Amino acid sequence: MVYRLSDEIAMINTVDFITPPVDDPYWFGQISAANSISDVYSMGGRPLTALNVVMFPSKHLDLGLLRDILRGGHDKVEEAGGCLAGGHTVDDEEPKYGLCVNGVVHPDRIITNAGSLPGDALLLTKPLGSGVLFNAVRSGKFSFQELEKNILPSLAALNGPAMEAALTFDLHACTDISGFGILGHLMEVAYGSDVRIVLRYKDLPFYPGAIEMYRKGETTGSNKANRAMVAKHNLYMAKQLSKAEEELLYDPQTSGGLLLSVPGSQAADLLTALNQSGIFAAVQIGEVTDEPVGIVLE
Repeated sequence: MVYRLSDEIAMINTVDFITPPVDDPYWFGQISAANSISDVYSMGGRPLTALNVVMFPSKHLDLGLLRDILRGGHDKVEEAGGCLAGGHTVDDEEPKYGLCVNGVVHPDRIITNAGSLPGDALLLTKPLGSGVLFNAVRSGKFSFQELEKNILPSLAALNGPAMEAALTFDLHACTDISGFGILGHLMEVAYGSDVRIVLRYKDLPFYPGAIEMYRKGETTGSNKANRAMVAKHNLYMAKQLSKAEEELLYDPQTSGGLLLSVPGSQAADLLTALNQSGIFAAVQIGEVTDEPVGIVLE
């Protein structure tokens, strides 16, 4: 939620928490915090304070695990330049953790997912496919060592540097990619902005191993619901995909990247700026047109 405090300051308040994507408590804390803080970044804001939101089965799990979860969250809030000011705990059957984050933004420079304009280019700052990889680790089809080496550092990375770079350009719209998958969030942008999005599948970045896991029959609990949600809207699949390739479009993300909508003439310079900020996975994935609202997948 956004509250206008004055002509120069608006307060952003977000609450987000997740169940453990991995069993390592410190990684869990970092990724959960990065996921929560991302909502402030995606609106062009700067995080100020955060409150822990914790559900934990204290009668069944060692409190040392909770300590490491909270340490991971604290370290990520501190990295973001914010202050962890306390929080709330509830005894629950399953561990869940996240943050209530307060941030600030100028009222005239609030970024939403409904401002894309025809002629814009769409850039994505992190790969896709984390949802199926988490489940594959749990089922023993994918090693935690490979996940920790190749995927977790990206998921724990803050979206602040990417937004900081993007705000030096004419940023028309932004959203972070999370539980609805890339198609679900693109559909929100298309209908919110009353535009058509042309998405190029060949340019989508995926985490290593994600498509192989779908080929092996792994999936997530959200793919079916995400597919049903998108099916209610105007989606034209001009490119024929395999079942595994198609499932990646509905894969739910935890602490995913930012989708940035900027004038096409600025896309190359923004990519350069993102690379200079250390966001080397950033890539242009499509364009915005003034044709009837919806998504065309090429």
